[in-house]
Amino acid sequence: MTLPDSTAPSPPEVVPGFDIGSTDDSLERMVELFARHGDTYRVFAPGRASETLVIHAPEDVRRVLVTNRRNYVKGVGFDRVRILLGDGLITSDGDLWARQRAMMQPMFHRRVIAQFAASITTANDALLARWEASADRGEPVNVTEDMSTMTLDIVLRAILGRDLDRLIAETGANPFDLVVQDPARDLRFAYRFRSLYRLVAGLIERRRAEADEHADFVAMLMAARDPATGAPMSEREMIDEIMTLVVAGHETTATGLNWAWYLLSQHPDAEARLHAELDGMPEQHPLELAASGELPFARAVVDEALRLYPPVWVFTRRALEADTLGGFPVPAATDVMLPTYVIHRHPRYWHDPEVFRPERFAPGGEGQGASFAYIPFGAGPRRCLGDGFAIYEMLAHLSRFARRFRLRMVPGQEVGLEARVNLRPAQPMFMTLERRG
Repeated sequence: MTLPDSTAPSPPEVVPGFDIGSTDDSLERMVELFARHGDTYRVFAPGRASETLVIHAPEDVRRVLVTNRRNYVKGVGFDRVRILLGDGLITSDGDLWARQRAMMQPMFHRRVIAQFAASITTANDALLARWEASADRGEPVNVTEDMSTMTLDIVLRAILGRDLDRLIAETGANPFDLVVQDPARDLRFAYRFRSLYRLVAGLIERRRAEADEHADFVAMLMAARDPATGAPMSEREMIDEIMTLVVAGHETTATGLNWAWYLLSQHPDAEARLHAELDGMPEQHPLELAASGELPFARAVVDEALRLYPPVWVFTRRALEADTLGGFPVPAATDVMLPTYVIHRHPRYWHDPEVFRPERFAPGGEGQGASFAYIPFGAGPRRCLGDGFAIYEMLAHLSRFARRFRLRMVPGQEVGLEARVNLRPAQPMFMTLERRG
């Protein structure tokens, strides 16, 4: 979706009759509204019987997410997400959020993330075996489904550890596979997904009874204590955080990798630079976290893919008290939207914003100083805790597979966008595998 070159803000007149953020064409219409109204505009949403302020200027993004963040709580759409995930970090606010965040922060320290190299390697090895077999047969692969399956395996092994294999053996299948098999995120899916809560509760109960040692996120959550009171999480709080990790830890990484493969397939020059970087150093298997920092162009590919196709395509907040954004008053209780997709393509902050250009994230490139014009993981205290894990996953995958394959889109496919909970391809992407000799 091409973003028109319109940078001059105009007064935030009210756009009538659009349930912004709640319709299938929200992203397309928000691109058009930005072209017409600039950095700040208002929309009257009849379904909510209220106005929503939409902002794009980095200084306003910074105010909402950082400098005046206490005035802004979770906004439109989080009620639906809460049906799915309960009161985990994504949906919670206030004291509960602050308490849970403080208890979970140590879980995502680099030292801890580095311990999951084996989980990442196991899932990538399984996919590599399938892709090798497909290449032998000359068959295309469903990249969208394969990225989803692989990243789900990674996050489940990081969360559940060896209990994942025990759960599969006891039930005859992976009960969490419905996350891949059912792409809808509607009430029916929420009902099926929440039925898994009983399995997680049983797993926690068994661990308490057996008292075995585990090195995974469930063990860390069970051991976590409130820094202020020393109290542990309740069982319900633990389960909400586990289910939040399953969804958030899998979908954003899967879609990010999907778009990275698509963009590389369309830009052979960037693909050649990636291959040259990988070929210029010995393969490390598994790729250690520290070594992933020695792949600057691969990291630039990931960053640029997340710029063009941010999985979290819009952030929403609600003002508790009156404020000012874009030079205009924001009454208390106003819904505020920050459309990441549009901000990432803002022509005032990005040169040729529609073009896939990983080098913009090289040292000295515009991406290095983009600050609040680049927010794929949010910003400030609410920045995604798992961003380091996600980047590590993506680099480990690309460094292993791009050494072996070139991917090319099967002809005749349409590449569309589905902007709902996350920004995903509207249809699965099928690609052919070309071995690199």
